[in-house]
Amino acid sequence: MIGPFRLQRRQRGFTLIEMIIVCAIISILLGVMVPIYRIHVLHANEAVLKEDLYNMRQAIDQYTQDKGKAPQALDDIVSAGYLHAIPKDPFTHATDSWQTVQEDVLTSIDQTQPGISDVKSGSSLVSSEGTAYNTW
Repeated sequence: MIGPFRLQRRQRGFTLIEMIIVCAIISILLGVMVPIYRIHVLHANEAVLKEDLYNMRQAIDQYTQDKGKAPQALDDIVSAGYLHAIPKDPFTHATDSWQTVQEDVLTSIDQTQPGISDVKSGSSLVSSEGTAYNTW
């Protein structure tokens, strides 16, 4: 017959050494994965910024060609239906941080009024390529 002491001995859990080894392995894996994850998030945000800038510049050009005048504000593009909404800058997390480039030069013969000719990010951070986001 097996005594109660013998049953308790077989039902014991993990030892302290085993738990320390598991924690060490998990922390090593996290130490390797967190920087890689941050790099992927940065590249994804840069891709979103490039796409948003491309779409807004296309909308500015289409607005200027269709209306015969450049937009005076980014809200003009949205109210005219060229963009659904002004996108959030992925680095400033705001829709009002976009830096617009106003020019007094008319880009076509039919254009009657100068205005916004370009848009840039309002972020002062530096990209993974080594250039500032506000120069893109």
